[in-house]
Amino acid sequence: MKYQGCLLAVKDMATSKNFYENVLAQKVVMDLGVHVSFEGFSLQQGFDEVIGISANSVKSKEHNFQLYFELDDLDAVFEKMKSIPELQWVHEIKEYAWGQRDFRVYDPDFHIIEIAESMESVVKRFLRQGMSVEEVSKKTMYPLDMLKQLIN
Repeated sequence: MKYQGCLLAVKDMATSKNFYENVLAQKVVMDLGVHVSFEGFSLQQGFDEVIGISANSVKSKEHNFQLYFELDDLDAVFEKMKSIPELQWVHEIKEYAWGQRDFRVYDPDFHIIEIAESMESVVKRFLRQGMSVEEVSKKTMYPLDMLKQLIN
């Protein structure tokens, strides 16, 4: 058995596809109209019909699942996304104890999308700020050998 990714039930494929393609810069791998596959996940319109349940039982905004994306320049993407008036926010940029920063938004169907700095970016930021490799290891909880691989 091989894991193939997750599928998100969506109400309006055009709106959802636009969000993932143009807001999150994801590449479409396959587009069958009511089913669109990206790298690592898919969207399905009419999910209720596919699995044979009532449309009312397909819930949104459960807050128990998210798609997770990483990038190197969090601030640039945050500023770009702040300029989209219809975008609904879970929270703006926050930093965690291990130093990684992220923000979360809802997609058009209220699935949570987390956008975070890559840990490689976090490590490089700390080193630029003058932290030693040992201090970075302690802060990020990354073992020294793994941290040294990230740096190289």
